[in-house]
Amino acid sequence: MPYPIWLRGMLEADRQSRLSPETVRLAGLIDSLSLKTVCRSARCPNLGGCWSKGAATFLLLGDVCTRACGFCNLRPGRPQPTDVDEPWRLLQAVRELRLKHVVLTSVTRDDLSDGGAAHFGEVVRVLRRGGGGHLTIEVLTPDFQGRVAALETLAEAAPDLWGHNIETVPRLYPRIRPGADYNRSLSLLARIKNLHPTLATKSGLMLGLGETPEEVAAVLPDLRQAGVDHLTLGQYLAPSRRHVPVARYLTPDEFAAWGQQAISVGFLSVKSGPLVRSSSVC
Repeated sequence: MPYPIWLRGMLEADRQSRLSPETVRLAGLIDSLSLKTVCRSARCPNLGGCWSKGAATFLLLGDVCTRACGFCNLRPGRPQPTDVDEPWRLLQAVRELRLKHVVLTSVTRDDLSDGGAAHFGEVVRVLRRGGGGHLTIEVLTPDFQGRVAALETLAEAAPDLWGHNIETVPRLYPRIRPGADYNRSLSLLARIKNLHPTLATKSGLMLGLGETPEEVAAVLPDLRQAGVDHLTLGQYLAPSRRHVPVARYLTPDEFAAWGQQAISVGFLSVKSGPLVRSSSVC
């Protein structure tokens, strides 16, 4: 399905911002430290805008995923062993970039007994000790297969914000998120709040995958009942022809209306727009 004209304009603006000096500098630093970002690995449409402002979302635990979600550009397969030096290279990047807010996400690592929670926790602790008192840390995690012990491990490291994406409506999970479970994700978000009541939580939905308005409207109160504070709503853009195709492009006015509806449900903040992404710090 071809992009509508208004969306083409947004994507072209992002392409141009990828050429900025700050984007080039950030790319060079990330490459020199052998770090991964979801910005490049997942082909985020906001890469240029965020990188030109010196912001990036770091991808932990490699770029090979144990699942094969129909929307995602990360490679499915057998991941490499955990890189124990990664936390320290991330700290170096945070210091050199003088970041005030860092987002940490990862591939899904069902091959690890804790899903990678201990590694997340170690990164948070290293950044907390060495990143300066001004640094806030956001994590955007997989579901850890619902393991309560894994959640406790990461909760003990005390990130400032914990995100886990619901991604789409329950009916589309078998096609869009094989290996994931809608109710398990809701339970995970609720358990995070139970473990750490003062910790802000966040989730995100992609629209345009074939969901109905009624289905989206039903997901919003589910997330609030799970204690989710912050919500992102963005347009699904197929990374390639081998991925699930876009069913529909929502207009900016539709995103604005969904944003207002989500606020009325009780979320503390909502970002809703065609190029909004849950991992974006911009």
